[in-house]
Amino acid sequence: MSGREVVLGKIRRALGVSGGEADRRAIVAARLANPQPNLIPERGKRDRKGRIALFSEMAERVSATVERLTSPDDVPAAVAEHLRNHNLPMHVRTGADLVLASLPWDRAPHVERLNGASSGGDLVSLSRAFGGVAESGTLVLVSGEDNPTTLNFLPETHIVVLFADDIAGDYEAVFNRIRDQYGAGTMPRTVNLITGPSRSGDIEQTLILGAHGPRSLHILIVG
Repeated sequence: MSGREVVLGKIRRALGVSGGEADRRAIVAARLANPQPNLIPERGKRDRKGRIALFSEMAERVSATVERLTSPDDVPAAVAEHLRNHNLPMHVRTGADLVLASLPWDRAPHVERLNGASSGGDLVSLSRAFGGVAESGTLVLVSGEDNPTTLNFLPETHIVVLFADDIAGDYEAVFNRIRDQYGAGTMPRTVNLITGPSRSGDIEQTLILGAHGPRSLHILIVG
């Protein structure tokens, strides 16, 4: 018996159910088929310009840095400049994302791109976010070969490209877009919600950055 089965078995015994009740299964199936939104904060109900401004404000509140770019073609030069300004090596680990690969990297010839998942030895990673949540300044990244989850957690510096049109006011709007794009049976294995660089205040209530992931998060908002 697996650990998962042991845990679920204890929960079922505590609830006095077996897990095979038809009515309970029907309730779960109906909820998955027709997800209902939770309470949406008023601050997330803004127009496009307002969502971008709010996302930037909330992300910076939690120690992320935000840079606005007019065009995707500006990304390579912005990445190179960020590496130089922070005395970082001129190479980044990135996945097989077609959008990132199609950018004019010849404009940043000194930046070396290493492809594939990180094994823990990379200092800088580059990802493209599926979306952003304005109400909390949160990035939404979905797992896959194009943007491996290891890039979100192992390198000390994480640079994320986020298209302005992908910034939603609330979480529900982003999750609806994930469902629409992937569909039943093809959902990504993992959806990571990232709000600022990694942090912890567990030890003597002292805030430490980089406790469980990147010490630095730099967001390039395009458009």
